Parts: sequence; C-alpha cells; structure tokens
Amino acid sequence: MSNCRTDTGRMRAVVVHGPGDVRIDERTRPTPAAGEVLLALEWGGICGSDIAYWKNGASGTASLAHPLVLGHEVAGRIAALGDGVTDLAEGQQVTVHPAQLVGDGALPERIAGRTNLYPHIRYFGSAAFDPHTDGGFSEFRTVPAGQIRPLPDGVDTQQGALAEPLAVALHAVGRVPALRGRTVLVNGAGPIGSLVVAAARHAGAGTVVAADLSATSLAVARAMGADETRDISRGESLPEDVEVVFEASGAPSALGPVLRSTARGGTLVQVGNLPGTAVSAALGDLVTREITWIGSYRFVEEIDEALRALRDGLDVTPVISHRFPLERAEEALAVAADPGSGSSKVMLRLAVPST
Repeated sequence: MSNCRTDTGRMRAVVVHGPGDVRIDERTRPTPAAGEVLLALEWGGICGSDIAYWKNGASGTASLAHPLVLGHEVAGRIAALGDGVTDLAEGQQVTVHPAQLVGDGALPERIAGRTNLYPHIRYFGSAAFDPHTDGGFSEFRTVPAGQIRPLPDGVDTQQGALAEPLAVALHAVGRVPALRGRTVLVNGAGPIGSLVVAAARHAGAGTVVAADLSATSLAVARAMGADETRDISRGESLPEDVEVVFEASGAPSALGPVLRSTARGGTLVQVGNLPGTAVSAALGDLVTREITWIGSYRFVEEIDEALRALRDGLDVTPVISHRFPLERAEEALAVAADPGSGSSKVMLRLAVPST
C-alpha cells in the first residue's frame, strides 16, 4: 500500500468556510506539545453536525465565525508523542473521545459523573466556542493524551472510527435499565438508529423492531440485528404497546405516532435531535398513557464500552454504505445529506498509512 500523505511539513484538511463552502485546505502539520500525541488519521465518519455546518454554516445554536475542520468520528495511528506521555506508543492504533471539559468539571451532586451534561465542553469539529474546536478530518491532528482510546486487538481503524457513534447508541440504550428480554422499537433507521438497533441487540433486547421511510435504511437495520421492520412510506404502521421505544428520527411529525406506539406506562427515549425552534406535535398520549419520556445526549465513557463490544465481535460495519477519499469530501457530504442516495454511514479515507 502506497504512502498518500503530503510532505513532512504540510497536511490536508477538510475545512468548512461557510454555508455550502467546504474546501480541502493545506495546513502546517502540527507538533505535539507536552501531554499530547500527534495522530496520523486514517478514517472518519460523517455525522449530521458535519452536514449542518456544510449546508447551513451552523449546527444547532453553534454558528461558524471562522473556518472549521470538520469531523469527530475518527481513528488512526499515533505518529509522535509529546513530552510526558508514557502510556502510549508510536504506531499504536487509536480512536478519540472527542469531548474536553472546559473549567473545573464540577457538576451538581444530582448529575455527578454525567459529564455529557457539563455546560462547557469543547467537542471535535464544533463551533460552540470561539476560537472553534477543529475536528479530525485531516491527515494529522494533535490530541491531549487523555482523550486517546487505544483500539483493542482485532479492531481496525475503520471500525475504530465507528466507536464514537456506537457510544452514542450505547448511551441511549443504557438510559433504560434492564432491557434484556424486552420488546424494543427504534423509529428512524439512519446511522444512529441502526446503531441503536445493534446496541439494543447487544444489551439483550428480546424483539427489536425498526421503522423508517426508507427501504434502504431498513435493510441496514435488519443487517444490524432488527427482527422486524416497518416501512412507513408503504403505509405500514408502527407496532402497538411497545415497552421501550427509541425515537431516532428527530422528526417532530413522528412524535405523535411514536407516543401512540409506546405502551401505557412504557418508556420513550429521545435520541434524534429535535429542532431548537417551535414545532407542532401531537403529545396528548404522553399524559394519558403515563409514558416516561427521557432524553439521551452524546455519551459519557461509553466509547470504552463500544470498543469492548467491537473487540468481542459486535459487527457494526453493515452501517457503512459509502467510502470516499479525503479529496472527495464535498461529494461525500452531499451523498450523506441526500435522502435519495441510499446512504447510511458515509466514511472518509483520511489517509493511507505508510508501509
């Protein structure tokens, strides 16, 4: 395999400059400071936030003030160690926990340990702070050693780049105790929904049903472990009286049918991001059916659980639908954003390792 990296002092990065303006920029290759490592990135997965920055110049309430390197689902190899880093090694295959707390990290006792709820977090590929936090869609990036997660034996860097979204799914599934043997509905079979299917199956769910408007997405959900699928576009209805429902579409119009599908006294976990603006939704069943409706946001340390699951044989590669080289990043974003493309998780080959 040939070496596709740039010269020793430069590197390429996928940089969004504004709405509809993403470029492959050449930048100076960074040098790790004390306590950091230099990563030679190999794979990255495109997420909805990457698409939002590209299409709208914003993701949620975070808006671009400056160019931003995209990407928070990444993996590669350690290229160099900064001073004081002794528990990692050059050449080691790793992924990254993309969250870094800003400040003392103190949380109220009622949410102690739930660092995903800490109010000030720098996240890879996020414009929430100024200066922004560059992501990992680049050939190289320096990372604090504490955010590095070594890949287990048998887990390659393409799988390693899936550990972050799998951690999101595992966190969502973990919001419901004692899932083993229970019937589960996952509404929305995009990349996260399909990973929730795999995570629920991994957690021992009894029957897993997936619903979506896309036959292609439902085929991915079946490959990830769904026992049944419901194609809403063909008039198929959601199942009734489901004990545990994961809403992964983020579509306000889905909330009424999903609440009606949830059993009386059941639990609905909201995984899909809902709009930050006013929407119209039928929510009456939330009260009359005494449904427990809970949110699920990113993850805490479930990325470690994700790596153990991958090590133990959980195969989530069916979620990958497309692979593009770094220089075709704009095409990759367009495919990931197009509901008619048949895409699920679109991967970027950030660089080919040297032989």
